[in-house]
Amino acid sequence: MNRRTLRLAATLLAASALVACGQKEEAKTASAAPKKQPGKPYDRNPFPSTYRPYPGVPTLVRNVTVYDGEGGRIENGQVLFADGKIVAVGQSVDAPAGATVIDGTGKWVTPGIIDIHSHLGDYPSPGVQAHSDGNEATGPVTADVWAEHSVWPQDPGFSRALANGGVTTLQILPGSANLMGGRSVVLKNVYARTMQGMKFPGAPYGLKMACGENPKRVYGNKGRQPSTRMGNVAVDRATWAQASDYKRRWDKYEKDGGEPPARNIAMDTLRGVLSGEILVQNHCYRADEMAIVMDMAKEFGYKVSAFHHAVEAYKIGDLLRANGTCAAVWADWYGFKMESYDGIHENLPLLHKAGACVMIHSDDANGIQRLNQEVAKALTAGRRAGIDVSDEFAWTWLSLNPAKALGIDKVTGSLRPGKMADVVLWNGNPMSVYTRPEKVWVDGAMLYDMNNPRLRPVSDFEIGQPGMGDVK
Repeated sequence: MNRRTLRLAATLLAASALVACGQKEEAKTASAAPKKQPGKPYDRNPFPSTYRPYPGVPTLVRNVTVYDGEGGRIENGQVLFADGKIVAVGQSVDAPAGATVIDGTGKWVTPGIIDIHSHLGDYPSPGVQAHSDGNEATGPVTADVWAEHSVWPQDPGFSRALANGGVTTLQILPGSANLMGGRSVVLKNVYARTMQGMKFPGAPYGLKMACGENPKRVYGNKGRQPSTRMGNVAVDRATWAQASDYKRRWDKYEKDGGEPPARNIAMDTLRGVLSGEILVQNHCYRADEMAIVMDMAKEFGYKVSAFHHAVEAYKIGDLLRANGTCAAVWADWYGFKMESYDGIHENLPLLHKAGACVMIHSDDANGIQRLNQEVAKALTAGRRAGIDVSDEFAWTWLSLNPAKALGIDKVTGSLRPGKMADVVLWNGNPMSVYTRPEKVWVDGAMLYDMNNPRLRPVSDFEIGQPGMGDVK
């Protein structure tokens, strides 16, 4: 080996030793460096539900026509529930020892009605300005407000919805003055001293959004943006862009730690939407606007759970089906402003025919007491148009489909064993205007009995008020 080769070998050996040494030092430094600690997330549920079911007894209702809420019908059926849950449904069900047995010959049993769009508690009775707490009309984006913070549990409308309408669950939404009006809350329709005592345990929050005339009128009249439909979309998109950045910063902090980003209560809600924790409930009448909103949702990575009112939804049933977005509609309430002009009685059955998720809703303290009759009207309109839907399947428009759009269908919305025993015994065919609830159970507790004056709901507000002491 010559000198030159020896020198090269020595140089390579030295270099190798230096690299190895450096690697050891780096490894030592890395092992000595503190590991990143995840950042502390903020409280996603600062106002938790305190709901506790009222006590019930094992109950068997027999000799009834059963609509199970999933499209099934059982003649001479029986429904057994105990410990707050549905136990069994069929034509032959054995009652456990000591169970209360109710003979319902000539009557019907259904799941409790779920109203996806209500303002009870936020616009309670009596309807006076002092009670008008549903619209925070101080800016086009008020995602920081929560409908539950306006809910007045003593609203007599809750008891009317239970006793006259068989409504056992309802979503309370902010109004539609704003593009993003704030969070909604899902309630069990029970007597309680506080909103939290009514709050449906585990139900996702919603974000109330609005398209069209309302926000552009409210803020255009104030000389502010938005004043047009294109302004509506511009403000929405700018807000979602901010929310995306807010989510990125908080996601990084919660993963890697460091200095926490500044809290923004409105952006907390929008981050929840982008994370899939909060469901978008979107007031929108026109078909073209619904299509635009669904494209905007794709742009920013969220999903619209349901369009509410959706007067022109029948024009885009295929788009709604393809996007997995529901439509909550009225039977025949339209024509009261330009964006509601092009409504038809067949809206709901046409959406059903297109394979879309569809349901009835109220948006009204009186209408919530007759949602079963609203479905009957939609059924009749559909049958005249050649769309034959059975009564029992139509009950999905009152219970299971709204449960799906609220993210609670795994625990309520049908008479499937294991689900909440939210049950109504009707004194006749529930599609008849002559029928009303005879008994209503919420989580297996009988909260209304038309034959028992002691089980007729009366709020504290009504006690002593002339003419308001009884449900009629």
